[in-house]
Amino acid sequence: MKFLLTLALSATIAATASTAFAGGHDGNPAVTARKAHMQIYQHNLTILGNMVRGNADYDAAAAQAAADNMVILTTLNQSTYWIPGTTNAELGDETRTLPAIFESGSTAREIGGQLAAATVALAAVASDGVEAIGPALGPVGASCTACHRPYRISRN
Repeated sequence: MKFLLTLALSATIAATASTAFAGGHDGNPAVTARKAHMQIYQHNLTILGNMVRGNADYDAAAAQAAADNMVILTTLNQSTYWIPGTTNAELGDETRTLPAIFESGSTAREIGGQLAAATVALAAVASDGVEAIGPALGPVGASCTACHRPYRISRN
């Protein structure tokens, strides 16, 4: 079952990136792939967040699927889209990724491990009710923030 979920999620990322290229996108393929990956994170977090905030009814199957997707996303090999030369220093407005992510001493991989652990914990409680999801989302969000703050340009 997990293999099928991984395969479906990988196909979704590939389709998202392919659609961008077919639509005349002339950007860097690595940047396009990692943006697609982040959009799928956001999609699944939005499903869970809407349940927690009461903007959507709790649905155990949907919550579990979203949490499982988050786990799968953290297990995908991202090495082909997190590559040097694909930051805002080289590509300008195409990406908000700062060069610091590729510098010696970067904690991005460590933070990625923390995100992976947090998503596993979230998936373990996703079908236990909306009350269980909220506290489990905290560490997921903290991991996202821990990476975005030092390695991504703020929109502000």
